[in-house]
Amino acid sequence: MALTPSNMLPLGTVAPKFKLLDTIDDTHKSLDELVGDKGTLIMFICNHCPFVIHVNKELVKLANDFINQGIKCIAISSNDVGNYPQDRPELMKKKAIELKYPFPYLYDETQEVAKAYDAACTPDFFLFNKNLELVYTGQLDDSRPGNGIPVTGKDLRSAIESLIHKTSINPNQKPSMGCNIKWIT
Repeated sequence: MALTPSNMLPLGTVAPKFKLLDTIDDTHKSLDELVGDKGTLIMFICNHCPFVIHVNKELVKLANDFINQGIKCIAISSNDVGNYPQDRPELMKKKAIELKYPFPYLYDETQEVAKAYDAACTPDFFLFNKNLELVYTGQLDDSRPGNGIPVTGKDLRSAIESLIHKTSINPNQKPSMGCNIKWIT
């Protein structure tokens, strides 16, 4: 597993629009349909990455903790399913049901959405305000597989809390780290 940092899209960037297959209910959903009243968290994840597997339970907990506070979460998988068949849409659906994802799990077949967001790794996090302007693009927390630090989501949770309570979000944000997105060659 190659450790890849996120690219850190500039704060203030407006969320690129998209319409993708939601593997959970087999319908296409657009960003405009999924936005939260106070903010929207877009997470690039996948089924097989050890870094995502390490934080999956916290992603579910985080989404459940904030869904009633005006924050919507959206998960997107952009991996090349030809070379990484464990990330195929039918297996994404199975994983989402197994883990009880309280958010849509979208499939970016062409990888155009990942490229538009300059996503680099899984997990990669992009938190937008109600105007879809980027306010946080950093790590979940300092935990990584094998480093012994508990998964708390403290960095991302702090940014979401600040967004909800309209306080300033620390502009010094640590990049997320994980497996590189598996690009189609």
